[in-house]
Amino acid sequence: MKVTGPTNPNVQSIRRYLRRSAHKWHAKIWKDIDNHLQKPRRSSVQVNLSKISRLTKQDDVIIVPGKVLSTGKLLHHVTIAALSFSRHAKEKILSIGGKCLTLKELIKQNPKGSNIKVIT
Repeated sequence: MKVTGPTNPNVQSIRRYLRRSAHKWHAKIWKDIDNHLQKPRRSSVQVNLSKISRLTKQDDVIIVPGKVLSTGKLLHHVTIAALSFSRHAKEKILSIGGKCLTLKELIKQNPKGSNIKVIT
């Protein structure tokens, strides 16, 4: 039986890093994010800024295991780590003082994965 999964080398690299971090730091959150990234591309996660604004508070740290899109307004400062960002979404987040991180950057900052929300 052929093993399937993402063929994008960047996603493969991130998945390996997530699995290693989950094992090294005993953090289930990284394994959960890896499971989200393992899914087929047609069921990938896409989250708009309006949803992030509704589900978060000031200075929250969140993970989107997919792409952040720019529809809606972000009303407060948040730190968002995602697989990718649309250009307009990144501009909106940075314009109000928020932060855009890659998943690897977030793992380096918070290896245990504490106080992080996952939005799918």
